[in-house]
Amino acid sequence: MSNVVSSFSGAAGAVGEVIAQIPHHLWDGPGLGDWTLRDLVGHTSRSLVTVIDYLARPVAEEVVSSAAAYFTAVSAGSFDAAAVTERGRQAGRDLGEDPGSRFNRLVDEAVGVAEATDPNLVVHTIVGGMRVAAYLPTRTFELCVHGLDIAAATGLPIDLPAPAVEEACALAAVSAAQRGLGPPLLSAMTGRRGLPPGFSVV
Repeated sequence: MSNVVSSFSGAAGAVGEVIAQIPHHLWDGPGLGDWTLRDLVGHTSRSLVTVIDYLARPVAEEVVSSAAAYFTAVSAGSFDAAAVTERGRQAGRDLGEDPGSRFNRLVDEAVGVAEATDPNLVVHTIVGGMRVAAYLPTRTFELCVHGLDIAAATGLPIDLPAPAVEEACALAAVSAAQRGLGPPLLSAMTGRRGLPPGFSVV
């Protein structure tokens, strides 16, 4: 198993373990921003659904060559916050009556697909063709970030694997640097000054 597949698998499993413990009464409570917890988990599940979908759709041309370039391309495109919010809500509804079990079935399916797919295969993504080895870290990043969001919303602990967290942190730093945000991030990471309100690397 490649390192990127292992990181994706570990992050997905850790998030799935937290979601399996969510009490029934919390699902309609606060999640993140305008999302309920169900919406947030639904949005997080898209990191699994897209792996299942995209890895089954090989394409001929590699357009984006790295995970950091993926985020740069996404940020440069037309970003419809309302559409993202609604997709999260729909994904939450798609989890059905037992969202925890459904999420973990998606974990098993997505990990199985990732393990069975050639990391060098070029597949469809929303920003164009990417190799699986470049695309999977973007999903690991999303799982780590939203896994922490879910833990914060529920008060449940999450044990993200160190390799997944390291990969996500490194990706965030490179993505920030490629978008011209490296100097303030580096200053903050070395204790020189704090980050401005609303600072985000994605």
